[in-house]
Amino acid sequence: MVTLRLLIRAFDAWLSRTLGVFEFCEDPECLLRLQLARASHDLCLPGGTVQAGEHVLLLHLLNERIAPIPPQGPDLSWAMPMQRRFVYSLRRVARYIQQSPQLADVCAVGGVAVLAGPGNGGGSHMLQRLGFTLIPYHRPLGAFGEFWENFYTWLLMWAYNSASLRYKGLCRLKRAEIWMPAEAFLRRYG
Repeated sequence: MVTLRLLIRAFDAWLSRTLGVFEFCEDPECLLRLQLARASHDLCLPGGTVQAGEHVLLLHLLNERIAPIPPQGPDLSWAMPMQRRFVYSLRRVARYIQQSPQLADVCAVGGVAVLAGPGNGGGSHMLQRLGFTLIPYHRPLGAFGEFWENFYTWLLMWAYNSASLRYKGLCRLKRAEIWMPAEAFLRRYG
């Protein structure tokens, strides 16, 4: 089992490097890494539309920095510090954007969130309170592709925080896109 977990972690590190996902901050309290990309489709957000092809900054969780879920389950003593660290991480992202000329043309910040789709109210509500607009997941490979994305996510959960699998099985994983216009993100977190 340990060998399989290490193999999954190594594959995730390789895939991240291949896709251009990078750590922008070495602070162990930061929960995020980033990827500069182009919007795969139009994003209708408050304040305007981001056109397909425009630069966006994708947020990725640093799985190894997520606090393990306690045996009794995710309670407030686990959730509150995680939310504080997530907000802290968003502030670090805003600072990084402001200090990085290569990110000056980023139109939106966000990406795909797992466990934040309809029917997963807690995560969805938290992300909306943090200023993100949730939109239905744009499945580039259809339901078949989403199954494999969910399977990979399930493997990552097993490799990094297996206690979380008690609360979300493979077939119950939901995806939603979360976005915030870059100007709004910088106003809120910069």
